[in-house]
Amino acid sequence: MDFSQIALNQGLTFLAWVTGIVILVVGGFLIKLLIDLSALSKNLNETSILINTELKPTLQEINETLHAVNALVKSTDKNVDSFKSAVEKTFGKTKLISESIVGGIVKGFVTVMGLFTRK
Repeated sequence: MDFSQIALNQGLTFLAWVTGIVILVVGGFLIKLLIDLSALSKNLNETSILINTELKPTLQEINETLHAVNALVKSTDKNVDSFKSAVEKTFGKTKLISESIVGGIVKGFVTVMGLFTRK
């Protein structure tokens, strides 16, 4: 055999060994990836079960709380309306009284001015 044939055989042998080692390393990483994905899917399954069991009671509590807040808002709205009508009635009476007082003062002032201007 000549020298180029020996070099080619050694190169191919080296390439075969390196390819085998690379395949083993990649295979190891793939096995590790599959193990990690299996653990991840198990954890996701447990998490989804936990969420499903805890979500319904939480939603019921939120619903009850919203009903309570809604009732409180309606009650407050009624009380605000009654207070508003009471204030309007009070200011309406006060307005009538103040108009009559102001009207009386103006009339009295005009009368007094009229008496002073005659003399």
